Amino acid sequence: MTMLNDTHDPKRRSWVAAANSADCDFPIQNLPFGVFVRAGSAGQGGVAIGDQIVDLSAAMALFSGNALLAATAAAGPTLNKLMALGNAPASALRARLSDLLREGGPDDLRRIADRALVPMADVTMVLPAHTGAFTDFLTSSYHTERGGRVSRPDSPLPPCFKYLPVAYNSRASSLRASGANIVRPNGQWKHPDGQVRFGPSEALDFELEVGLFIGPGNDVGAPVPMSQVQDRMFGYCLLNDWSARDIQAWESALGPFLSKSLSTSISPWVITGEALAPFRAPAFPRAPDDPQPLPYLADAGDQASGHFDIVLEAFIRTPNMRAAGQPASRVTLTNFQHNYWTFAQMATHHMSNGCNLEPGDLLGSGTASGPTDDSRACLSEATERGKMPLVLNNGETRGWLRDGDEVIFTGRASRAGFVSIGFGVCAGMVEAAVAWPQ
Repeated sequence: MTMLNDTHDPKRRSWVAAANSADCDFPIQNLPFGVFVRAGSAGQGGVAIGDQIVDLSAAMALFSGNALLAATAAAGPTLNKLMALGNAPASALRARLSDLLREGGPDDLRRIADRALVPMADVTMVLPAHTGAFTDFLTSSYHTERGGRVSRPDSPLPPCFKYLPVAYNSRASSLRASGANIVRPNGQWKHPDGQVRFGPSEALDFELEVGLFIGPGNDVGAPVPMSQVQDRMFGYCLLNDWSARDIQAWESALGPFLSKSLSTSISPWVITGEALAPFRAPAFPRAPDDPQPLPYLADAGDQASGHFDIVLEAFIRTPNMRAAGQPASRVTLTNFQHNYWTFAQMATHHMSNGCNLEPGDLLGSGTASGPTDDSRACLSEATERGKMPLVLNNGETRGWLRDGDEVIFTGRASRAGFVSIGFGVCAGMVEAAVAWPQ
């Protein structure tokens, strides 16, 4: 596990004023990696600080050793080369930037701030990595059991759920960076009147998740044990697994297909495991009669601090809210700790049969629902599959998402004695379905 160091010092402040605000997602204790685009240019690697981005290409002369190795790898149009290096070079770069950005530190970066710092408001954030494979897990027992009461009333939790992290291979090609619109999918589904139809989904939903970007990965046929898996885990983001529930219910003989591949939105900043070190938490507490993890998924360190204490929220902003200048309505307040399995267990299980993961591959945690009504992390749960619509702040109701609705996720890690850090925003707006070609 990553140890605490000077970059986590709660007394450290930055000469970038916005980074010192109490509600800032990107204080000097965070320093996440991302890729930004300026008008007329290709993607460039950068690091977030307050409301600014450190342009790594412009600051390259300020780095040496492992920090230079990481900055060079991260400066291109994707972060895959940085992820492939593992955590040590990224940690060295993060330490050097923390020193350069702190009040009272070397003024090398401050002297070139006019060209090395880029206002976030002036750029567009894009996907941080090329993702060759995206696997989505099902690791909240609360989410799984609520859904199972309808589809599997005799056995709400699949028999294997408490023995292994359940997952399916999703579609990497339809990953979208936060801010990209989501087109309502056409699909085949069975109407309540018994007719099988093809057309726009009438039950479009969100799923509030956390994503993990894989670092160095593994070779085909070479599993990685729990004791070594932390070195293969690079960083984290927010993830919206958009889901067409009517299509999903009809097609899922072998699992989800077109109901999930329409789009998946992620937040563009990759929060490193090192930045999240102060917010580690014990693994989900198992009931006395639950099976203990099999030896290949059992690790004392992971059980003690393999989870993260991250508060997750989902909001809906309707067209009427935007027109009236009203804020979005919060519909979910949950915590990542509610998930039954840790990311280390997910990654280890994924590689246990020799499946090769590659730098930039993405694992989704599954819907991060908790035990309470307000912690239901999708509309399917929150509205009892559309039967009990939510009442939003402005009096509107929603059973499922409507065209023009914007879904916004936020995530924040906080703990007494440390500076809170955030993930930025994962947002997407629903567009009307395309007319089927004649």
